[in-house]
Amino acid sequence: MTLDFIKKMIDWFKDGKNLPRRYVWEIVLGAHSHFAKEESMVNLDLEDGVTCDVIGDVHGQFYDLLNLYSLTGEPNDKHCLLMNGDLVDRGSWSIEVILTAFAYKWLYPTRMFINRGNHEAKDMNRTYGFEGEAKHKHGEQTYKLFAYVFTTLPLATLVSATKLPATPDKAAILSPEGRKRYFVVHGGLFSKDGVTLDDIRKIERVGRQPGQEGLMCELLWTDPQEMPGRGPSKRGVGIAFGPDVTRRWCTLNGVTGIIRSHEVRENGYAIEHDGLCTTVFSAPNYVDQVGNKGAFIRIDSSGTQKYFQFDATPHPPMKPMAYAQGGLSSLLM
Repeated sequence: MTLDFIKKMIDWFKDGKNLPRRYVWEIVLGAHSHFAKEESMVNLDLEDGVTCDVIGDVHGQFYDLLNLYSLTGEPNDKHCLLMNGDLVDRGSWSIEVILTAFAYKWLYPTRMFINRGNHEAKDMNRTYGFEGEAKHKHGEQTYKLFAYVFTTLPLATLVSATKLPATPDKAAILSPEGRKRYFVVHGGLFSKDGVTLDDIRKIERVGRQPGQEGLMCELLWTDPQEMPGRGPSKRGVGIAFGPDVTRRWCTLNGVTGIIRSHEVRENGYAIEHDGLCTTVFSAPNYVDQVGNKGAFIRIDSSGTQKYFQFDATPHPPMKPMAYAQGGLSSLLM
């Protein structure tokens, strides 16, 4: 894998062409070789001068992803990308999105990170388009390969600053070493108190689907709510967690804040739970009809966050959910 290959592959995709199946398998297996070595929670320490861009759901919106990458820049020695799940489904270029992301993972394994989302799962892929798209473009065995490799994606990433905060903030929750660190996960927190970072790190994920309950399910499916405590999920899977739940969990684990995705936000991001929980969503004008902006978050080596917004980019005349069973359906999941 080379950067030149990735650029030529992107041009190939923009011309509406499919990669030869042998190349697809090589890219997926090349990325898998690195995912398989990572724990269920990856530790990403931002050395002096290194930044990390956290990217939310992109949902198969390939042309928006290319615009996004033009804003973030490619991974390099001083810059990391962290894609926080839901790369596929809904948008009709999910294959192009996932192959581009996996190619970067293969080329820059310590600078490109991908968390699993609730849509990197068989039941969602069957309903929301990725299974149909993968089979249409590359055959059933290729879809099965993707389905397995999705189970090797880490479930969360702990992004840690290595420098002390530039401006002391007595109210901030810091690591035991006095540094800022952010827990990046697709969905959110848990149906019970007391879950530790070590509990997450030890989750056996490979070969497994998220299911309807348990830590893996909740990491990928839960949402924040404004009310204190916990409530039922509007999705029917997972729970909703309040600001008091977030503060207790962050305090227990020495986490400065949670960065999660999983939900559309009109401005591309929203700072919630008294600043302890931020939602970032990176699919602008979601499914060609919501009208939202996209966003990403940049974190530097002192733990400072900056927020960047962007608008949707024109794309060829292909409707969302083109390969899904029953066509365009509910936006909620």
